[in-house]
Amino acid sequence: MSTTESTFPQAQDLAPDNYLFVGVATCFVKEDGEVREVTVIEPVPSSTSETLLAGVPTSYKTIHATTLGSVMAGGEPQRLAELPADAQFCHDFAFRASSAARTFLRNPAYTERVAVGSSYDKLNYSTERKRVLNAKHVVSAEDNVKQHSHTHQVL
Repeated sequence: MSTTESTFPQAQDLAPDNYLFVGVATCFVKEDGEVREVTVIEPVPSSTSETLLAGVPTSYKTIHATTLGSVMAGGEPQRLAELPADAQFCHDFAFRASSAARTFLRNPAYTERVAVGSSYDKLNYSTERKRVLNAKHVVSAEDNVKQHSHTHQVL
């Protein structure tokens, strides 16, 4: 068994030194009609990184440039020392971390913008639009798009 297989069983095409961002985000959970704030650690793909670095409002407080091997060991998430102790890992962290690392392989320019081991906190942090993690969208008849009466008529 190779080192890559034992380190990333779900992503044998990746290596421990593959670059990725890990973000610390403010999210919300709705329980019993109440909304509770939670801090979440989640991998950030390169496409999202582009918008974050451009100043688009985000629920991320900081992003940390790291390597896949620093945040994953034996298929399990590993907390970086600089991440908050009270933060929880996002759902499917291992899968999302390997997916995010692949996006940086296709777009290596970010490795030059934020060096491995450094953090970036000059983000446009905002919770105006709350990220509710367990929100359920119920589709109703009112969600249907109403078409003009002449849409399907031959004139």
